[in-house]
This record gives sequence, structure tokens and C-alpha cells, in this order.
Amino acid sequence: MEEQNTITEEQDVKKEHKPFKRYIALGVGLVVAIAGAFVIHDALMYQSTDDAYVETTTVQVAPRVSGQITDVYITDNQKVKEGDLVAKIDPADYEVALAQAEAKYERTLLNQKNAKANFKAMQTNIDVAKKDLDRYKNLYAQGAVSKQTLDTAQAKYDSAQANLTQSEEALLSEGGNKVADADLKEIKALRDKAKLNLGYTKIYAPQTGTVSSRRVEKGMYVNVGSPLFVIVPEDVWVVANFKENQLRHMKPGQEVDIKVDTYPNKVFKGKIDSIQRASGAKSSLFPPENAVGSFVKIVQRIPVKIVFTEKIDPNEYNIVPGMSVVPKVRVK
Repeated sequence: MEEQNTITEEQDVKKEHKPFKRYIALGVGLVVAIAGAFVIHDALMYQSTDDAYVETTTVQVAPRVSGQITDVYITDNQKVKEGDLVAKIDPADYEVALAQAEAKYERTLLNQKNAKANFKAMQTNIDVAKKDLDRYKNLYAQGAVSKQTLDTAQAKYDSAQANLTQSEEALLSEGGNKVADADLKEIKALRDKAKLNLGYTKIYAPQTGTVSSRRVEKGMYVNVGSPLFVIVPEDVWVVANFKENQLRHMKPGQEVDIKVDTYPNKVFKGKIDSIQRASGAKSSLFPPENAVGSFVKIVQRIPVKIVFTEKIDPNEYNIVPGMSVVPKVRVK
């Protein structure tokens, strides 16, 4: 009898637990359904990718003339402004070259000036000699002067004529013709080039930013084009490589939430600036080519440029090129 009562009590307990378990199952199912709805809603409203990084355009600074570095005014990670003097090359050789070029140019100008003045003087002399010769011819015809006097006047005129011809030739050789004028232009160009080269011994920052990858040291010899350091500008953006099937509703101007791996608790605001007109693979230096008969379809990724729309304090958030980010684009 006692055993039967025990069985009955156990059955009653099981009956009491069945509604409770049912409620738990319904609750779990409801939570799953709500979570699924949020996931579906999020997938329809947003597109995201973890194949994204911070990008910028760096500026490599290199000398325009060769020489020994005499002064360096920058250090690694130093901030510079456009136009700041960052280094100097020994100017001695270029100062000498400029002095020589200026001397040659001035000498050529002086020779031209003297040739023109001499030619003008010879023209005056022959005018005077011509008038004297004409006057003595009239006087000789009247018997007023001797034949010797007339011959002397003729000789002076002939000499003046010869001097004028010689002066004209000198003028032409110094700048009175196209060849001489071209030579003068070339000499002037060489002088201007020497002046530029001397100016290039002072190296200035071409852009505002932060110094990186510094390779220059005082005393080292540098050649034209050899990299000295890199300037990383403050302006940065995001390049996100979305799958091609994510771009259906994506367009410039759409809002983007940006999470930088370095600052996981901060969401930065941005927007789509542009969408590249070719896939990343197609834009590479050596785009892949599928051989006949070995085609395998691969989902391509398209680079999308995203810009920050909020002002970011670099002292609080040091966002630099190369950092990984996760952008979330609102497409609907």
C-alpha cells in the first residue's frame, strides 16, 4: 500500500514539472526567434567586413642634388609642417658652380654690350668720313685742294668702312644673330640651373605630417633620389574589401560605423567616399588569369574607400595607416 502511494506521488510531481519545462522550452524558442530576427534584420540593413584597414598616401622625401649631409633637423616620429627645413647638403660645390655660371653670363652680356657700342661708334665714324670725302671731292674739282688731300680723305673713309665691317662681324658673333642669341639663352639657363641646384641643398618638408622611416644622418653622402625619410600625413581613411555580392545596395554617401581594433570600445563615424571600378585582384600588378579548362569561380572583393566624418583628436586616438578595422555600412 505504501509503495503504491509512493508511485502516485512521483507521478503527481512529474505532472507538476511538465508545464514548467514547457514554459522553459517556449522561452528559449522565443529568445532564439528574437535573436534570429535581429540577425536577419542586421544582415538586411547593414553590410560589414573584417578585411579592412586604415590607409593614407605617404610622401617619400629625397634630395634633388648629391652631396654630404651637414645638418639634420628631424627625428623619428617628429611632427613637421609643410615648408619646415629638415636637412642641409654641403653647398660649397654648388656655390662655386653658380659663381662660374654667373660670371660667364655677365661676361657674355658685357661682350654684347661692348660690341653694340663699338658698332655704333664705327657707324658714326663712317658717316663723318663719308661727309669729309664728299666735301674734299667738291673742293678738288674746284682746284681748292690737292690730290694728296683727296687721297687722304679717301683713305680715312676706306679705313672707317673696314672698321665698320669688322665691328658688324663682332656684333653678330656676340649676339646679333640667332645662333649667338641661342648661345646666350643656353648660358642663362645654365646659370638658372646652378641657382636652383644651390637652393636644393636645403631640404624642406613637402607636406605636413609625421616623420617615419628616417634613414638620413649627418655626415653621410646622399645621391639624387635616394630616400631620406617618409612623411605620413594626418589625413587617413579606410579601405574596406567587400565581397562583390555585398555591393548590391552600397553607394557613396552611406553612413558607416567604424570600429578600430586598437580601440574596441569606440565607434567612429564615417561615410562611403567611393567604390573602386575594379576588383582588388584585377587592379593588382599581376592580375590572375584562368587557364582554359581550369576555371574555378571565386567571390571577388571590391575595395571601398570610407572617410571619417568626425574630427578625431590624435592625442586621444592615434589612428595610423595599417591598423585593422571593421566597418559596418548602413545600406537600407
